[in-house]
Amino acid sequence: MFHVGGARSALYNWAVARQSGGTFVLRIEDTDAARNKPEWIDGIINALAAIGIHGEDAAFEGPYFQSHNADRHREAAQQLFAAGRAYYCDCTREQLKERTGSDHLGYDGFCRERGLAFEEGRALRFRTPDEGETVVVDLIRGEPAFPNSAIEDFVIARGDGSPVFLIANVVDDLDEGITQVIRGEEHLSNTPKQQLLWEALGAKPPVWAHLPVIVNEKRQKLSKRRDKVALEDYLAEGFLPEAMVNYLMLLGWGPGDDREIMPYEELEQLFRIEDVNTAPAFFDVKKLTAFNGDYIRALSPEQFVNACAPWLVAPHAPWAPEAFDKDVFEVAAALAQTRIALLSEITGYVDFLFLDEPVEDEASWNKAMKAGAGDILSDTRAEFATVANWKADDLKAVLLAVGEKHGLKLGKAQAPIRVAVTGRTIGLPLFESMELLGRDRVLARLDAAAKKLAAAQA
Repeated sequence: MFHVGGARSALYNWAVARQSGGTFVLRIEDTDAARNKPEWIDGIINALAAIGIHGEDAAFEGPYFQSHNADRHREAAQQLFAAGRAYYCDCTREQLKERTGSDHLGYDGFCRERGLAFEEGRALRFRTPDEGETVVVDLIRGEPAFPNSAIEDFVIARGDGSPVFLIANVVDDLDEGITQVIRGEEHLSNTPKQQLLWEALGAKPPVWAHLPVIVNEKRQKLSKRRDKVALEDYLAEGFLPEAMVNYLMLLGWGPGDDREIMPYEELEQLFRIEDVNTAPAFFDVKKLTAFNGDYIRALSPEQFVNACAPWLVAPHAPWAPEAFDKDVFEVAAALAQTRIALLSEITGYVDFLFLDEPVEDEASWNKAMKAGAGDILSDTRAEFATVANWKADDLKAVLLAVGEKHGLKLGKAQAPIRVAVTGRTIGLPLFESMELLGRDRVLARLDAAAKKLAAAQA
């Protein structure tokens, strides 16, 4: 899955690349076989395309695959060994604990001067400077400094000779001409190590920008084990890609005025990586949903109908395919567009039009079918059977008259009728809904509701 935090990082990288006439480089870091499957790679590429980042744009480059550069990673590790910037180590974790008396202290440099050559099982460690500090130039966080004495001699190649991610990442950045690295703040602790590797390989480090962490409503870092974090899941639920992009761009940055809803093209022009906050960014699903509702309402009728299409067929639609009427739906869609905040909600708003019987919602039934509901049903049914014009305004006038007869305002009078006809207390405008259903189906549903109510009261 493609984490929404990764999507936010990608959008910020995309904006900087396009602003500067540069290139957004997509690299698939696929050296961990257990986490590498073709369908997952396709998922990343498709998710990026959904938010507007794709190979048809001149600013896009890739995908590159880290596994294809394995020989260069090994070559760089051996280059550092030959230059005396790395050494082989055969220490075990148990031996380190015995020397330091702790499970938590970093490596103590025991093998630095032993002059070991490569043998199976010996790791290659980078020799970090003993003095001074490594200063990271960060566009968001200034210039944090890390004492070199606090950075252990870290492993750059495993006991089998395979390079670890740290050096593979640096070598790939070098080979791909990376000048700016924009990523989540959880990577900041690795940055001084990577910067030391850049310098040891004779290259100028890139400019860094570490984005604020994204947190949930409890101010806990978004976790795939606890929170809904996959971009694909949000899109599958009916969030529009444009709304997701707009919202993600504002997680840690703002344009500096009161506006929030605006197209990506405008956000891109206003975006400045230097203005990104350092404070954690709250992923507010309620606010995202409100954004999405605004974007849905801004669609043209044709765009809205097309956007709803995935939720009008199996497995989402509960009706038989042959029961669906596109012309009826297009009329209903115009009524629903101002009422839904997620595209997936459309199914529940229109299902009564294409089912033989409305859904049974017990809570709605119990709320609407209070004392006197039977009289409302029977009187309305009698009037509807003879109304001359089966139009929304005429149906409303009939129900107004029935309500007055029973001393009820329209809202109270229409409650049992709405549930009998649509199955729910909330939905599309009632009278327009009944006009779409037609006289015969409405009368049949009123009869069925009256029969069910009478049986329950018997």
